[in-house]
Amino acid sequence: MKSKNVIKHTGYLVEYVVLLVVILVVWVVMGKLDMLNPVVMPTLPKIGKTFKTLFMKGTLLKHCGISLSRVLQGYLISVILGISLGILIGLSNHLERVTQLLVQIIKPIPPIAWIPLVILWFGIGESGKVFLIFLGGFFTILINVIDGIKQTDPRLIEVSKVMETSMFKHICKLVIPSAAPNIFTGLRVGLTSCWMCVVAAELVSSTTGLGYMIMDARQYGQTDVVIVGMITIGLIGKIMDSLLHLIERKIVVW
Repeated sequence: MKSKNVIKHTGYLVEYVVLLVVILVVWVVMGKLDMLNPVVMPTLPKIGKTFKTLFMKGTLLKHCGISLSRVLQGYLISVILGISLGILIGLSNHLERVTQLLVQIIKPIPPIAWIPLVILWFGIGESGKVFLIFLGGFFTILINVIDGIKQTDPRLIEVSKVMETSMFKHICKLVIPSAAPNIFTGLRVGLTSCWMCVVAAELVSSTTGLGYMIMDARQYGQTDVVIVGMITIGLIGKIMDSLLHLIERKIVVW
């Protein structure tokens, strides 16, 4: 069984690598044949050179560190509030009815639409940026937690009531383990949403971060820097998502 899983995962890895190689080869060939407008889409060697230059100067690491710090702060707050409120709402039909309309109205509003209010509420400091990133992940986590709790087996709930289990044990031993797959789905999608919001967050009078680097490069027509920033956000987001997925597999199985 273990050998089959290894072969399966190896096959997936080969497919990923082949697809990546094909994309890179096509990119290089189009650059060699002058099929790419260097202003609109720089060649792969140009992207590589820009990445190396920004990395060696420390510019890329500096912006990465600042954006990562902002994302982690916003994400952590969204996780704490999303799971806590999700459990409360999921366990109370009355609270769900009271909050459902408000959640459904606020949820579709994109974080970038909050920027004017955020400036008025928090000014142009770090708090506003963290708040925008928090908004990106909060509702996704909240809704997935609620759905997970609502899917708890009613028979198990009845058994818990018959055994007069304390509320704390009921939540920790039954509700959360049962909702764990949905919770981790919310955590992973929420993390992705937080990274998607980092560019919008760093529009708020920022002079640092990957979002700022991308927007600043856009103003000067530095498409290569824009792409490097985008790829960096994607890579960091993928690494963090993979770590969460690994934790999910360990915890859900346990």
